[in-house]
Amino acid sequence: MSLLIRRKELDFLLYEWLHIESILDKPLFAEHSREIFDSILDTAQKIAEEKFAPHAAEVDEQEPTFDGEKVHILPAVKEALDAYIEAGFLGIHFGEESGGMQLPYTLSQACASLFYAANVSTAAYPLLTVGAARLIESFGNEEQKARYMQPMIEGRFFGTMCLSEPQAGSSLGDIRTKAEPQDDGSYLISGNKMWISGGEHDLSENIIHLVLAKIPGGPAGVKGISLFIVPKLHVNEDLSLGEQNDVSLAGLNHKMGYRGTINTALNFGENGQCKGFLVGEAHRGLFYMFQMMNEARIAVGLGASVLGYTGFLHSLDYARNRPQGRSPEDRDPTSSPVPIIQHADVRRMLLAQKAYSEGALALGFYCAKLVDTIHTSTESEEKKELSLLLDLLTPIAKAWPSEYCLKANDLAIQVLGGYGYTRDYPVERFYRDNRLNPIHEGANGIQAIDLLGRKAMMKQGAAFRLLLQKVHGTIANTRQWATEQNNEAIQEYAEALEKAVETVTSTTLALSQVALQGKSKLFLANASVYLDMLGHTVIAWIWLEQAWAAAQKQHGGSESEGNFYEGKLQACKYFYRWELPKIKQQAQLLESLDDTCLNMPESAF
Repeated sequence: MSLLIRRKELDFLLYEWLHIESILDKPLFAEHSREIFDSILDTAQKIAEEKFAPHAAEVDEQEPTFDGEKVHILPAVKEALDAYIEAGFLGIHFGEESGGMQLPYTLSQACASLFYAANVSTAAYPLLTVGAARLIESFGNEEQKARYMQPMIEGRFFGTMCLSEPQAGSSLGDIRTKAEPQDDGSYLISGNKMWISGGEHDLSENIIHLVLAKIPGGPAGVKGISLFIVPKLHVNEDLSLGEQNDVSLAGLNHKMGYRGTINTALNFGENGQCKGFLVGEAHRGLFYMFQMMNEARIAVGLGASVLGYTGFLHSLDYARNRPQGRSPEDRDPTSSPVPIIQHADVRRMLLAQKAYSEGALALGFYCAKLVDTIHTSTESEEKKELSLLLDLLTPIAKAWPSEYCLKANDLAIQVLGGYGYTRDYPVERFYRDNRLNPIHEGANGIQAIDLLGRKAMMKQGAAFRLLLQKVHGTIANTRQWATEQNNEAIQEYAEALEKAVETVTSTTLALSQVALQGKSKLFLANASVYLDMLGHTVIAWIWLEQAWAAAQKQHGGSESEGNFYEGKLQACKYFYRWELPKIKQQAQLLESLDDTCLNMPESAF
């Protein structure tokens, strides 16, 4: 059995739950087939296991270094990325006219999950490149697409996103990087950017930085931000590479996780010669960048999910093979020790990991399926509604997995006992890698404010109502099926979810009244609790969907398939009995408008 992701897990989510083969009816994907999908997954798994996984521990121990002139990265990183590029994975979701494979986004994320599980540090480079290429495809002009996007899809150029600055952090309205317009239509870029993953290396021929900057005289704050393409090396009209573009490496940041992904501080225009090229219209840069940021947020959540998932599989494998202790009913000290998986508390820790990681992974795939449905729909109203739903789910899909799959990694370490805290086993590395995800692409606190302050309230709560509509649809369908099949378990979960939705709805309405009164600070003071509450409810919905699909397949297959479906049903039971009840206390706290944190005097800390 693979310790990355069970292949049966991917098949279940893609074919038995989401039924992605139905997308083959759409003209965009009509030339593909289930066999092609399976072949792509086979290739991804093979490259992940043979090229990405073998150097994951080594690149963690031998992170990139800078000798003052050149960055040094473990050679195995480039070998893995070359295999990834040669197999066409950089262009998997791009259209055939761009040299891509024109495959569904859902399938591309299933493949990405394998690479993240194998080696998230190495997988980060193509993640950034694909996001940058898609942004240029959406908002760049034809010259920019030919000069910068096309080589990225081919794997010749890699990409970055340059947002944060040392003094501004996540407060992008306070960035200072300037873009001075020139007579030839270009801009001279000057400023400093911080926390830039993939900012300097020789893994590709060129690096294309997408840089947020302000044009002098523009509006203050975020309304004055523009977006620029800033290549490391100039690209000539004949598409050959030119001279350096005055982008310099100021230093490397050394993080506790993702240690194999080079993370940089960059200086633009130290010599006044850094040229940038405006993407789209001036002062709309943050709007454009949100496409890449939102894609990255969903990817971060997916990466967090699979780090939790592979940690679960590693700790499960250990628990099955580690003899230690005896049953509480066994009083004979000379009897043989039992595998620790037979101890109830170890099973609790394994079941929690399974419930967190498989629920989170399914949510990531559901969001990916929304992207495909939006992309292929011919109904403008459907596109609009599903886009609203995706907007609402994005902060949850980023923050909930990066919170609870980190807890899964914590439990994996505990299952291994003392060995879990050593580098002899990978679970401590999974934890360190995953610990970065609560802050990647906007800290979870920022996601919570975005969810409550914007997404749940936008368009008079239209997105929130759409979510409720979807959840109520699942409740009605599963309840009818459970009645027909006399399935008491599914009936129990449907009823519990209905009560949870009532709780979440009343809490959201109560908070909206506070917002209407203009009490913004009080309204948002406990936003993180709201994200946790709504996130748990969404994951419960996703688990009911999975349990329903598993219950319909539970009987009639092989023994291994029967065990798989039984595992799904038990994980759902765990989530509904151990996790979902927590939202009651959270709702009470939120509705009480508790101001404990808000009114703690700074001087009293």
